[in-house]
Amino acid sequence: MEALPEETQIQNENQKDDHQLESQSPSSAFSSKPIRPPTQTSSQKYSPLDWHGYFDNEDDVSIPNSNDVFHIYTAGKDGPVVLCLHGGGYSGLSFAISARIIKEKARVVAMDLRGHGKTSTENEIDMSIETLCSDVQAVVKTMYGDAPPAIVLVGHSMGGSVAVHVAAKKMLHSLAGLVVVDVVEGTAMASLMHMQKILSNRVQHFPSIEKAIEWSVRSGSLGNIESARISIPGTVKYDDSQQCYRHRARLEETEQYWRGWYEGLSEKFLSSPVAKLLLLAGTDRLDRALTIGQMQGKFQMVVVRHTGHAIQEDVPDEFASLILNFISRNRIGPHGVEIPGIRKLSQPHA
Repeated sequence: MEALPEETQIQNENQKDDHQLESQSPSSAFSSKPIRPPTQTSSQKYSPLDWHGYFDNEDDVSIPNSNDVFHIYTAGKDGPVVLCLHGGGYSGLSFAISARIIKEKARVVAMDLRGHGKTSTENEIDMSIETLCSDVQAVVKTMYGDAPPAIVLVGHSMGGSVAVHVAAKKMLHSLAGLVVVDVVEGTAMASLMHMQKILSNRVQHFPSIEKAIEWSVRSGSLGNIESARISIPGTVKYDDSQQCYRHRARLEETEQYWRGWYEGLSEKFLSSPVAKLLLLAGTDRLDRALTIGQMQGKFQMVVVRHTGHAIQEDVPDEFASLILNFISRNRIGPHGVEIPGIRKLSQPHA
């Protein structure tokens, strides 16, 4: 892939400035050529970063009686479990930088959903909401058995819809909190008619991982270069036949499931019987049901300014603080909701 016009222009300007400085004679014995930091090449600026500086471990969760193996990243040793579900086309690494902060007071588990990251399933295309919810339930069951710790579900975009459905269906009896990141039913449903065009218009092939990272930043998909350098490698894979990197998730083949992700999402969110937080990027986009629900105090809402769709990547420090404040405000401990003098355990559902 050829260098982007902006990149070529920047390199040319740097070379021209260096030549001008070298050709100028010092005006006095005390003046000298200004010390300039070396120009950072594109490959250095967008080089991949390893997850080790953010998560503590990575692991595979093999689901009994199936060939499905879900890849997870974990951090922290104490406190409730913050179970992170990424959006369509992302991976568990989307929560890397925030995990480094959250793990100081809670445990973090970020999983690669079906058809994403390093997860391997028999059917990569079956991304129905029922299957995605069952996957989350199976991972929790396999990891913690019949005595799971208190869980705070955090879901971004498509992962947010999965989190809401899991909560509304009471599929995790130790669920103590629900955080939905930048997904609202009305906006999501309205955008579905444009989704195939958006997917087809994005760059499909990358000669290197560095170019994939650069594209994600320059296209505006992600606003934080550090986060892009960690998370983007988990969203592409090498195609031997084409000798290039391609998007890992085959989202364009899952269109039949899209409406199921978002239909009825507002009512399901409001009916979820746990503490709830809705994080929105930029502008307030509440539909009627959520507007009424917020006025009635049924959930907490925070509009995070100056960020794109991936709040957890663009402003990871602020995101982590919001998650920890939510846990503290609702007194969520490792065993459920902690009330001074009383421990209120999450009630198993029938």
